[in-house]
Amino acid sequence: MADFLASAERKAFKQAVFAVKQDESALDIVQDSMMKLAEKYATKPAEELPMLFQRILQNTIRDWYRRSKVRTTWTTLFSSFGSNNDDDDERDFLETLEAENTSSIPVTPIDQLEQSQTLKIIEEAVEKLPARQREAFMLRYWEEFDVSETADAMGCSEGSVKTHCSRAVHALSLLLKAKGITLDTMPKPH
Repeated sequence: MADFLASAERKAFKQAVFAVKQDESALDIVQDSMMKLAEKYATKPAEELPMLFQRILQNTIRDWYRRSKVRTTWTTLFSSFGSNNDDDDERDFLETLEAENTSSIPVTPIDQLEQSQTLKIIEEAVEKLPARQREAFMLRYWEEFDVSETADAMGCSEGSVKTHCSRAVHALSLLLKAKGITLDTMPKPH
């Protein structure tokens, strides 16, 4: 259990920061989620822990939003999570890309600067996604869950996961293109 929690902590924190946009709240969410996992599922096999933890993390994020809404009932602007049913494109551009080798650190300071600026732009773009799109995107491409696992973690159908991911990829590509970043200019995996 300790090994799993240590390996999941950083990704979970980043995921929570993207969701709630507050470092302190994100840290609380991750800690609460880890406590719940340890308290309720300590006896589960190690291979079941990632799915259980993701489900707990997503539920804790939703609970945070519910509590925030109750505390600030005068703000109703948080209901911008509407869905656009324009197209239900089945094509998933990111599935065709291989994961980049994270052990390759840019050698020159210019490469390091470019990489850090690009990552900052990508993080800002992900933060702008609606909650469900961001959740599906992070589970699929950050946590590397398959469609079925993502659907289980989100508590929705596989079709919904595909729709959320498709819309997220489309929105991200538009946001990144506006900043001058396209898939063609992204570094190729080694």
